[in-house]
This record gives sequence, C-alpha cells and structure tokens, in this order.
Amino acid sequence: TATPKPAASAETAKPKPLPADRTPYSWYYMKKKTGQVPDFPHETKSFTADQKAVWVGTGKKVYLTIDAGGPLIEVDLMLKSLKQNGVKANFFITGNNIKKNPDYLKRIVADGHFVANHTMTHTDFNDLTDDQIRKEITDFEGVYKQITGQEVGKYFRFPYGHYNPHNLSLVSGMGYTSVFWSTAMRDWEPRTNGPEDPYNDIMNNLHDGNVILMHQGSVENMQALDRICKEIIKRGYEFGLVTDLQPKK
Repeated sequence: TATPKPAASAETAKPKPLPADRTPYSWYYMKKKTGQVPDFPHETKSFTADQKAVWVGTGKKVYLTIDAGGPLIEVDLMLKSLKQNGVKANFFITGNNIKKNPDYLKRIVADGHFVANHTMTHTDFNDLTDDQIRKEITDFEGVYKQITGQEVGKYFRFPYGHYNPHNLSLVSGMGYTSVFWSTAMRDWEPRTNGPEDPYNDIMNNLHDGNVILMHQGSVENMQALDRICKEIIKRGYEFGLVTDLQPKK
C-alpha cells in the first residue's frame, strides 16, 4: 500500500525572513592610512533622526571611551594615569559591576569622568525582547542613582557592538544616544607584545574626532594608558567627552 503522505513539518517549512528593522548588525570600521578618518558601515547612511548614534567627531579632539563590563583591573594605575595627564574619560560600565564595586564608581565620578549606560548584565540585545531591553537599561539607571544620587548621562553602548535598527530606535526612544567607535583593539585577549600593542593600535589609527574603545579588563591597556595619553596630547589633540558629539541629522 502507498505510504501516507506526511503533513508538512516544521523542518521542511522555510523560516520567515527577519523584518528589515530586525536585521542584526555588528559595529565595525574600515581603517585607512594613519591620520585619516576610517570608513564606517554602509547601514549608518540609513540611520534616521529617531536612531541617535555617534561614532566619530571632528577636529583635533579625541574621545577616550573605557568599557568596564569585565574585570576591573589596575584601577589605581588607570585613575592616576588619567589624572596626571589631565584627561577626562568616558566610562561605559555594566550595572553588575557597579553594584559589586560601588567605590569604583564613586572614584570615577569624583575624578570628573563621564559615566554612561552599558546595560545591567552585558547581554546581547539582539537576543532580547523589547521589555528585556528596557529592563537592562532602567535597572542600570536605578543602581547608578542609588550609588551616586544622580541620574546617569543619557549615552549608551550596545554590548559587543551588536544592534539592529529596531533596537537602536528603542534605545533612542528612551532618551539615549548610542556611542560606537572609530578605533578598537583585540584587547579582550592577552597582547603578544605587552603594552606596546595597545599603544601602537591607537597611534597607528589616530585621527580627528577619534572615538577610542578601550577595555579596562586588559592589563596591557592599563600599563600603556599613561604613554598613550601623553603621546595623543603631544600630537596636538584634546580629550573630550562624548556629550560633545552630535548625532548626524
């Protein structure tokens, strides 16, 4: 007898394509010659007014952004290096880190650095629902205010640089400008040549309006920080806060 024809199974059904605004992106840039501003992803050209984002500035300004979602390494050395060079940095810290280390946050704020929202748990937003995203951001706001008595500045960085147009709009709708970058390093792993590597990575891509991403979890970054700050200043740049950066209209 003929075998009954099986009903269409989930295995044979084609997955529905993602809506355009859910297309997952991972931030990157295309390095050019030293001194030249890199090229950036083509999708940035389609960002709308309700997708507030910045990734590079203009003029002889450099924006040092330090992500602290992992281990808080060499805090004393870091703060000393910044203070001795008169540098104000921009810190993107996770809520879990400031909850466990409130004194770390208080020291950064007391030294006049800018602190921005890097979510509560550093989870990839492309894997979360809208409600989960809102909670990641508002939980951070609550912990920050509890420790400092202040509202956090309305600047934000996506964990891992992973985003999609919908999430960019969602974060913007909560009043935040998302901050990407124009220099980054493979600093989540040990560096072959020690502090020479982060120094060279930054100096070889130094450009006007440079938004530098540095992870505090890298001991080599912390060891190189004083030298990096001194050389950037020597080359005629000022350090700025990301609050100076304006989203492209």
